[in-house]
Amino acid sequence: MARFTSPFTATSTAAEVLEGVDLRGRSAVVTGASSGIGVETARALARAGAHVVLAVRDVAAGRRAAEDMALTDPGASLEVRFLDLADLASVEAFTKSWSSPLHLLVNNAGIMMTPELRTSRGWELQFATNHLGHFALALGLHPALVDAGGARIVSVSSSGHGMSNIVYEDLFFERRPYDAGLAYGQSKTANVLFAVEASRRWASEGITANAVMPGGIWTNLQRHWDPQALADTQAHVAESDIAMKTPAQGAATPVLAAASPLLTGLGGLYLEDCQEAEPVPEIIDGIHGVRPYALDSENATRLWDVSLELLRMT
Repeated sequence: MARFTSPFTATSTAAEVLEGVDLRGRSAVVTGASSGIGVETARALARAGAHVVLAVRDVAAGRRAAEDMALTDPGASLEVRFLDLADLASVEAFTKSWSSPLHLLVNNAGIMMTPELRTSRGWELQFATNHLGHFALALGLHPALVDAGGARIVSVSSSGHGMSNIVYEDLFFERRPYDAGLAYGQSKTANVLFAVEASRRWASEGITANAVMPGGIWTNLQRHWDPQALADTQAHVAESDIAMKTPAQGAATPVLAAASPLLTGLGGLYLEDCQEAEPVPEIIDGIHGVRPYALDSENATRLWDVSLELLRMT
């Protein structure tokens, strides 16, 4: 199949991508919509007419974000609900409370480069939050996605997936020294593999899923970085040809995957800069390309089965 391309670019904004798109009558869930690209993704979807649920761990921050959106778009249909992806009881409560068709699920929330932290079940926190929490959320909302007819799932990944494939023998760093970068990379690879397998399993039910790389953006996501490492990285970027994006530009590719008619019926892709990314043996510039292991169908099926088993064990 030909590589997917669009008329939009790395500098396009979410608003530009959805110009002329009518989402009235559709509902959307955006996780982590209290800051960064999550806010801009929710803003663009609401502006296009969707009823948008901001699924957030910090409800007060979510309400502030919704109030800010309402100032610029008084007619926006917004709702804030609590969701802690690291707590499966919270995920279950969220999904059980959902009682209507769901057209768009944007798995945007994430944590990055944290110190070694674990959930109450002993799961490494980045993998538990970025992948397993969203995996459980999608499974719980699956009936609502089916009911919508033509639903889409957006799995927000990162070029950071290039740091690590899935290490099935030690998912939670119980036998190897903890490495924040490898843990983050593994979780972002899982985000891509989820989209590949969800599309394969659920396409017959009208559900498609795509993974996206938003781009290089300075947001609250970097809050766990070592301050000196962050300062060094920012200085390097400033002196290089790497073009950083605004949050509105970073939300363009997630919004394209969520609602653009250009992607109708297409799933299992990894998108960057509003285009399908090229497979590469190594992500040299730290931004562009997708590693083949993240798109491998056997890898995707294996991760799905392992993830299901982990959820069953709890």
